[in-house]
Amino acid sequence: MKKVLYAGAMALAVAGIAGAANAADLKYPVGSQPDRFDWQSYKDFAKDHDLKGQSLTITGPWTGGDKDHVEMMLNYFREATGAKVSYSGSESFESDIVISAKAGTAPNVAVFPQPGLAADMARQGYLTPLPDADTAWLKKNYAAGQSWADLSTHKGKDGKDHLFTFPYKADLKSMVWYVPENFREMGYEVPKTFEDLKKLTEQIVKDGGTPWCIGLGSGAATGWPATDWVEDILLRQQPPSVYDDWVTNKVKFTDPKIVEAIKTYGWFAKNPKFVAGGPQAAATTDFRDAPKGLFTYPPKCYMMKQASFITTFFPKGTNVGKDVNFFYFPPYGDKPDLGKPVEGAGTLFGITKDNKAAEVFIQWLKTPIAQEVWMADGGFLTPDKQVKPAAYADDVLRHEGKILTDATSFRFDASDQMPGEIGTDAFWKGMVAFTTGDKSAEEVAKDIQDRWNAIK
Repeated sequence: MKKVLYAGAMALAVAGIAGAANAADLKYPVGSQPDRFDWQSYKDFAKDHDLKGQSLTITGPWTGGDKDHVEMMLNYFREATGAKVSYSGSESFESDIVISAKAGTAPNVAVFPQPGLAADMARQGYLTPLPDADTAWLKKNYAAGQSWADLSTHKGKDGKDHLFTFPYKADLKSMVWYVPENFREMGYEVPKTFEDLKKLTEQIVKDGGTPWCIGLGSGAATGWPATDWVEDILLRQQPPSVYDDWVTNKVKFTDPKIVEAIKTYGWFAKNPKFVAGGPQAAATTDFRDAPKGLFTYPPKCYMMKQASFITTFFPKGTNVGKDVNFFYFPPYGDKPDLGKPVEGAGTLFGITKDNKAAEVFIQWLKTPIAQEVWMADGGFLTPDKQVKPAAYADDVLRHEGKILTDATSFRFDASDQMPGEIGTDAFWKGMVAFTTGDKSAEEVAKDIQDRWNAIK
């Protein structure tokens, strides 16, 4: 494995290669397409920050095409400040950053895909707290800002809470995919409430169709799509605080609130008439193959709940937004106090080796232009209410972005925040056993909680 050791002599060597960007390297020329880009935010930032002669090292999980996206964004920071910036992507980022931090060779900035890892490093003293003003900024400018501030706040080595990371680039999970033509042909309307979603599910069966395609298969990770269902349902049945306490084991899996969410998932997944192939097929169908049922004629299913990345596995040539579209996984109509919750994921930027360039870079991420150039490139969503929606590469991303900016609360994938033995093992396996009917919701919940109780 390549280790992330971009400090000291190695950092200097790399920085010598990755110097300030040339204006010709900027994919979207400064001042172009003013209806899409807030160039004033770029100009103001460039005027206020001069980092010529200073170096910044960054490491994160992005490789391949994603690395090209982040380098494109970094070119604007290089051009604006004159800083020498080197980015290193690693598929083994999670282990690499821990090794480099303990060795004293951490980069200036690390990009965390999991808040749990950031929390661990903050607690051990490997992250530098961000200014209190950044907390206030998140609350003001991000939709569901308190949620994002809480996600980035952890206990430091001093035992006190601090904002240790800045959330930049979000992912969306609260989505249901469907084929508009199939809905039009049958006279179905996109459900606005969870109650309507259940009624639509029943109506499709009455009309002789099958409502859902569900695929839980994912190799060693089989079961994770079911945990997303449960998490999204819990956010629609209970206040976000219940979700938070569940993640930390204050609310047990055996709590009636959690069991109810599991049972509600079962209302959809365990009914043979509701799922293409029935529950057994759902448990064994690979999640990448599950979308195929949407595109058959006649359709094998009318809906599929899955995150935004599933478009990668749609049939070649599919026009997303026309041939297939999505709607927000709706909240309960009789629980208006819970608002519009959203489940998702994202990346968090933290300072692992403090210097002026690192501090300035975190402030750069707050500018509209730092987000808009990546929005235009694709594969980027933001809850920032300041950015121009026109910057998004297409209407699909614009629709996804609106779900984020309309959200009243945001929560990171729960299973990814639990101990690995629970969130990425016992929970996954338990949901498969529940889906196939081998165990009841109560039995599955007890098995998972017993496992958590046994962790020392």
